[in-house]
Amino acid sequence: MKGTLIIAKRELSAFFRVPLGWVVMALFLFLSGFVFVRFSLQPGTPATMRDFFSFWWRVLVVVSPAISMRLLAEEHRTGTIDPLLSSPVSEVAVVTGKFLGALGFLGVCLAPTLVYAAVLMWLARPDPGPIFAGYLGIALLGAFQLALGLLFSSLTSSQTLAFLATLVTLLVLEAGAGFGAQWLSEPWDQVPLAFSTDLRIADFAKGLIDTSHVAFFVIASVWLCGLAALVLRTRRWR
Repeated sequence: MKGTLIIAKRELSAFFRVPLGWVVMALFLFLSGFVFVRFSLQPGTPATMRDFFSFWWRVLVVVSPAISMRLLAEEHRTGTIDPLLSSPVSEVAVVTGKFLGALGFLGVCLAPTLVYAAVLMWLARPDPGPIFAGYLGIALLGAFQLALGLLFSSLTSSQTLAFLATLVTLLVLEAGAGFGAQWLSEPWDQVPLAFSTDLRIADFAKGLIDTSHVAFFVIASVWLCGLAALVLRTRRWR
C-alpha cells in the first residue's frame, strides 16, 4: 500500500512538472466556465448544470487519453520501467499507483468547478441531487477511460500511439454499440447497448444513480487495470 501511494504521489506531481498539465487544466477550466455561464446562468433558464456535465462527458473522450498516454509509455521509452519492475513493488501496486495518480489529476482539474455549483446554489437553489449525480458520473466515466488508456500505455513506448489507440477504441466502442443494436434482433440488441457509456451516463444527468451503472464502471476499470498489471508481469518474466 505504501508503494502504491508513493507512485500515485509521484505521478500526480509529474503532471505539474510539465507545461502540458497546466495547459490542459487551464484550457478546460476556461471552456467549462464559458459553458456554465452561457447555459446555466442565463435569465429564464432552468437552474441546472446538465449542459456543464454534458460538456465534460464529451471532452473526457479526448482528455482521458491525453492524461493516460504517458503513464507507462514514458517508462517504456526512457527505460525506467525495468528498474521500477525490479523494485520490491508488485505489478498491481505499480498499476494502481499510476491509475490513482491520473485519477487524482482529473480530480484536481474538476475541483475548481465546484465553485460553479456553489454559485448556482446561491443564486437559484437547485436540487442538489442531479449535481451530485453529475459529478459522480464524471468520476466514474473518467476512471473507466483512464483505465483503458493505462492498458494501452502499458503495451507501447509511444505516447502518441497510446493516445490514438485509446481515443479510437472509445469512439468505436460507442459507435459499435449503436450500430450493433440496429443490426441485431430482440433480445440480442440489448447486448451491445450494455457497453454504451453514453446511455449509462445519461441517467446521471437526470440525477438518477443506478447501481448497475456504478458497478459497470467500477468493474470495467478494475478489469482493465488488472490487464495492465498482467502486461507488466509478462514483461518481468522476459
